[in-house]
Amino acid sequence: MATILNIETATKNCSVSLSKGENILAIKELNEGKFSHSEKLHSFILDVMRSTDISLKDLDAIAISKGPGSYTGLRIGVSTAKGLCYALDIPLISVPTLEIVARQISLDADELVVPLLDARRMEVYSGVFDHNYDQIRGTEAEIIEASSFGAFLKKGNVYFAGDGAEKCKNIITHANARFVDSIYPSAKEMPLVSSKKFRSREFEDLAYFEPFYLKDFIAGKPKQYFK
Repeated sequence: MATILNIETATKNCSVSLSKGENILAIKELNEGKFSHSEKLHSFILDVMRSTDISLKDLDAIAISKGPGSYTGLRIGVSTAKGLCYALDIPLISVPTLEIVARQISLDADELVVPLLDARRMEVYSGVFDHNYDQIRGTEAEIIEASSFGAFLKKGNVYFAGDGAEKCKNIITHANARFVDSIYPSAKEMPLVSSKKFRSREFEDLAYFEPFYLKDFIAGKPKQYFK
């Protein structure tokens, strides 16, 4: 079984886990309502490794949550993962961020989950997954309207999950809509995907891999101060 370091920094949750196969050996994460990845990520990696008898040289691969999500958060996570992979000469595995959210919801065979990550204003990053966590609609950046996901809601229960679900509660009012807004992407769900990808040797090109931003980064205007 492969020993994999899993890193999730796509949202405000800074999360790191160490896994062997699909089993988590150690995990550390913090969601304090702000982006602290540049301060916390490297110390979290060291803490996770120190809590076991496994050293960095024992790793078989590193898995990174690839997005969509925060531009800065993704850059920090990916650059850290790539640097470690290069130094240790091990492969890089990418895991879709929306799938990490979807896997936190238990579904019956006729139910669906729509992971929603908060973007700007009424916009979210979203996808649609079935009970096997196969993505049945592509990832999009969209503005939520009353008719959003209507075709899926007509067929049965749809769970809207993630930090973007809160802004949808008063807009999507269909009887089949269920909202779970208290979850974030976490490295806890990554081993199920990263171990499978390791077995099938689905590795990224270390030199050319980039996060899945979905949207171009737009810098805000600097504040102007007047005396």
